[in-house]
This record gives sequence, C-alpha cells and structure tokens, in this order.
Amino acid sequence: MKNLIGIDQEKANVLNGKLNNLLANYQMFYQNLRGLHWNIKGREFFELHLKFEELYNDAVIKVDEIAERILTLEGEPLHTFSDYLKVSELKEEKGITNGIEGIEVVVKNFSLLILKEREILSLASDAEDEGTVSLMSDYISQTEKTLWMLNSYLR
Repeated sequence: MKNLIGIDQEKANVLNGKLNNLLANYQMFYQNLRGLHWNIKGREFFELHLKFEELYNDAVIKVDEIAERILTLEGEPLHTFSDYLKVSELKEEKGITNGIEGIEVVVKNFSLLILKEREILSLASDAEDEGTVSLMSDYISQTEKTLWMLNSYLR
C-alpha cells in the first residue's frame, strides 16, 4: 500500500522511525550547541561564540525540516524532551567552557549525525523517496564540509 505521496507505507514507516531518531539527536545537538555558545570562555570566545550560534541556528532549521518530512511521510514527529532523551544517542554535554573541548564535542556529535543521515539516505533511496534522499544528501554534503573545517581547526 502506498501513502499519500506514493511511497510504500511500510518503507515510509521505517523511514519515519529513522527520521525521528535523527530528529531526537538533532534536538540534543542543538541543546549542546546552546550550552557551548553560552558558556565558552577564553581567547577564542568571540570566534567560537559566533560559530556555535551559527551552528545552532542551522540545527534548528534542520529540526523543523526533519519534523516536516516525517509529517509528509504520514508519521508523527517526536516533540517532547523526554522522548528525545530516550531516543537520542547523543548525550547532554554540561559545563564545557574550553574552546577545544567544545569543538571536539561538536565533531563527535556531527560524526554521529552523519552516520544517521547516510543510513537514512540509503533507506530513502531504496524506498524511491526522492524528497528524503534530497534532504539527506544536502545535510551530508554540509556536514562533511563542516567536519572538515572543524577538524582543521583542531589540528
């Protein structure tokens, strides 16, 4: 059986589960970035304060896009922090004020997110779900570039 946009409903259900997991992880990532933005100290404060803000602004857009994709696939996006805490593999980061440590957290978080995006891309391709393929493809190319830049910063 196909859903309203012509995707096999069983495959859409699997995708919705994976997208909800990605959504929960992005929500945790967003909150980690807010904490880094607020609490960073030291010589690189101005540079990193702005970078963390740029990253959390991007994350909040992705959160909305992922939730809307779930709705498009006739699913229900997770929307409570209790659900995010249960589902997310990303953990809360607390009390980080050192810039290098903050960037290391962001790299670790992005490394998990890109794995999830690649898994969803593969499943969406199998389901002939071009909308999700396109979304994940865009996220992957952005994440790859950001990971390259952040890892360059750490060297």
